[in-house]
Amino acid sequence: MGASRLRIMRQLLTESVVLATVGGALGLIVGYVGVRALLAVSPADLPRVGEHGAAVGLDWRVLAFTLAISLLTGLLFGLFPAIGASRPDLNTTLKESSNRSGSGFRQAKARSLLVISEVSLALVLLIGAALLIRTYIALRHVNPGFDARDVLTLEMSLTGDRFDKTAAVAQVSREGRQRMDAIPGVESSAFSCCIPLNVGFGLPFNIVGRATGKSPWTGGANWMSMSPGYLSVFRIPILRGRDFTEQDDGSAPGVVMINETMARKYWPKQNPLGQQLLIGKGIGPQFVENPRTIVGVVADIHNAGLNRDPFPLMMVPSAQVTDGMTKLNSGILPMTWVVRTRGDPHQYIAAITRQLRLTSGGFPVARVRPMSEIVVQSTARQDFDMLLLTIFGATALILAAIGIYGLMAYSVQQRTQEMGIRMALGADRNRIRHLVVWQGMRLAVAGVVLGIAAAFGLTRFLASFLFSVKSWDPLVFVSVPIVLSAVALLAVWFPATRASRLDPQQALRIE
Repeated sequence: MGASRLRIMRQLLTESVVLATVGGALGLIVGYVGVRALLAVSPADLPRVGEHGAAVGLDWRVLAFTLAISLLTGLLFGLFPAIGASRPDLNTTLKESSNRSGSGFRQAKARSLLVISEVSLALVLLIGAALLIRTYIALRHVNPGFDARDVLTLEMSLTGDRFDKTAAVAQVSREGRQRMDAIPGVESSAFSCCIPLNVGFGLPFNIVGRATGKSPWTGGANWMSMSPGYLSVFRIPILRGRDFTEQDDGSAPGVVMINETMARKYWPKQNPLGQQLLIGKGIGPQFVENPRTIVGVVADIHNAGLNRDPFPLMMVPSAQVTDGMTKLNSGILPMTWVVRTRGDPHQYIAAITRQLRLTSGGFPVARVRPMSEIVVQSTARQDFDMLLLTIFGATALILAAIGIYGLMAYSVQQRTQEMGIRMALGADRNRIRHLVVWQGMRLAVAGVVLGIAAAFGLTRFLASFLFSVKSWDPLVFVSVPIVLSAVALLAVWFPATRASRLDPQQALRIE
């Protein structure tokens, strides 16, 4: 018709850029809505997002990036087809583009490679999402070692010269627990530096009478202080020995309890009761104290999060903490009150806070939270990561299904006359359907194989996010490819069924 090569390229590129720009605009709207929705369910400790995601929003850089990507996509994916369509060799072009022979070989190959890439990417994302889902399920079945139901936690910073001495802090602890225990509906209360899932800090120790070798210490463990009643509040069982009592004060001999992990590690075939520990020797004057006698072994709790195994743990009475440590922590680390109630702890908040303010001389309480809420928040980051990757995986799955469906539908349309000829020569409808299904599933299977190979290499980067799940979990690597193949088969089936219903006479009609 006389159109120049440049004009054909310009027309095709214009169409491609317009489609890409419209798609980018729609994607920007969907992305903004999606980000706001994700921020609504995001954990509170995500950095740089502000209160309720106030620091996250669209700015000119985001808009410029979206525009640039849209234009680049339109130009890049429109340029090569435009060059191919504007080739001066009309004879070859007409042969490859004949309705009887289907679409050109190069075009079909490019579309097939894109579909294979979509399937591979979808498989990698789906495997990552499945591993995180398995981690989510595993975390929900972890026994934390304590009972978080009906437990209220309240923090209080005891500042000032008055609370530089352990005796003053111990007096507030004792009077506060007495006041709270007198509240109707309160079962027990305790005073501690820490709560389960976030226990204390690490300190070295020596076992009195045991050689240390080259190291100056026998080992190290988490350390925490607590008042009598702490184990009762959280219903942590004592396996051997006894609990702390009010008599374990600053004038009594030093005592310590350890958890089962520590007993198993340092006394594998012995009874640790009666053994003595010298804690914190040589790391500072604040930690200088006499040896402590082990009086109890308690069951393990997850003292560093549900997704980590219990660490060795030393527990000392809060009334026996050295004055140096009390002064060091004063005003830096708030102390925590824990209260077990009969029923919903929220209804006791007002009465408990009133009694604690009276006990402490007016110090306010902060971060009043049920322990059950803390347990949920402890895995909020893992849950959010799982949600993100699941959304990405589901989106990739949908895009892969659309890609396979679009390719096969286009292929069926381009090969209409070819299929009419096959039917005229005796091919039945089932054979035509199987032909189309086989053509589509070959691409899907190729994408699945490449995706599995890529997933084995990439999922190792997820290892630090997993708990009780291997990065090469067999269940995931078997079930996800099956699901993806089933989705691909469904996407192929509709064009294949439409192809099998063609009327041979209509398909062979020359327009």
